[in-house]
Amino acid sequence: MNKVYKTKSGDTWDMIAKEVYGDELYTSLLMSHNQKLLDYFIFPEGMILSLPEIPEEDTLLPEWRT
Repeated sequence: MNKVYKTKSGDTWDMIAKEVYGDELYTSLLMSHNQKLLDYFIFPEGMILSLPEIPEEDTLLPEWRT
């Protein structure tokens, strides 16, 4: 079952990524799985976002640093 996040008024993509994943660097992952909502920068209350799992091979470092 996919996890979801229900927005609070004033949420932004990076705020949600920080709250859900612990780091704003996952903003792109979150946005790529919710493309129908890309027109929003600041969310109203009650929008439902799909929360993808972080791929295991995903690291926060660029490939050249691993």
